[in-house]
Amino acid sequence: MRNLVNILDLSIEEINELVMTAEDIMENPEMYADSARGKILATLFFEPSTRTRLSFTSAMMGLGGQVLGFDQAGSSSAAKGESLSDTIRMVSAYADIIAMRHPKEGAPIVASRVADVPVINAGDGGHFHPTQTLTDLITIHKKKGRFDNLIIGVCGDLKYGRTVHSLIAAMSRYENVKFVLISPEELKLPDYVKDEHLFTGGCEYVETENLESAIPSLDILYMTRIQAERFESREEYERLKDSYELTASKLVMAKEDLSIMHPLPRVSEINVDVDDDPRADYFDQAMYGRYIRMALILMLLKTKGIDDRRTNGIESKSLVCKNPHCITLTERGVKKLFNEEGNCIYCDQSAE
Repeated sequence: MRNLVNILDLSIEEINELVMTAEDIMENPEMYADSARGKILATLFFEPSTRTRLSFTSAMMGLGGQVLGFDQAGSSSAAKGESLSDTIRMVSAYADIIAMRHPKEGAPIVASRVADVPVINAGDGGHFHPTQTLTDLITIHKKKGRFDNLIIGVCGDLKYGRTVHSLIAAMSRYENVKFVLISPEELKLPDYVKDEHLFTGGCEYVETENLESAIPSLDILYMTRIQAERFESREEYERLKDSYELTASKLVMAKEDLSIMHPLPRVSEINVDVDDDPRADYFDQAMYGRYIRMALILMLLKTKGIDDRRTNGIESKSLVCKNPHCITLTERGVKKLFNEEGNCIYCDQSAE
């Protein structure tokens, strides 16, 4: 069964096909109005969401399909202690495709191993968010007309920011893409993301704590929120939450064709005085998310027989994942699987 757990589950050719399909849906929505008639999408959101959940709902309805699901763990049997695996097995009997958000990293792999229908990762903790990345990619294509030869600044929470991790994974596959990583020292990009994507992809990158000095060189500025829900310590969040604020005055030296993006929701990291700048693309970005998810749903409903390579690994009864947010530490009966380097296949982090 074909799933989307990580953006790397999609080849560059498949991403190009999805972008072209989404753009065709924008121009000819009536041609797709019955494409998923008779099909049901289950939206299982164990964590709060506005844009992602509603855009999936809108996408399926736009294709003529139906939607069922829940928008918080407390309204599901998880509140009674039901395992994720049991929930997915049950929902597979009621739906043709599942979109799931979960606070535990690696949860979509657990789901994909037991589901009888395609599973879409709608965000797993601070790990990955591939459909947001597809949204980012169609925005880049619409605004820049290319995926190569770009300088991309990512600013804010690079440690826990799953949207950043997925975007870097995707864009590191294209030619001559340079990243400027802008964050406080405490929220730097994790080493496992650098090792797997920047080093492996041969991408040039620089790290800085200074947003203003980075702006003039950028083709894309990807702002992110400092996420209170990812911090172990409220005190640390309070200390870091206002690390960056993009204002109109800071854009004076920016390129005229800079694209300012944000996965939303924003808090204080983009001042409202930026909203009227023609380079502010984050609301268009949110709109494009509906259409790229329509294209993805159609692809997965039609594609069968391709397994996610990350569901394979070496089982170990002695190793334990060091990531306190990994699904393997809480899900009953899950096999603890590691790659040859000793990294957990669910969350990519190292074991002990």
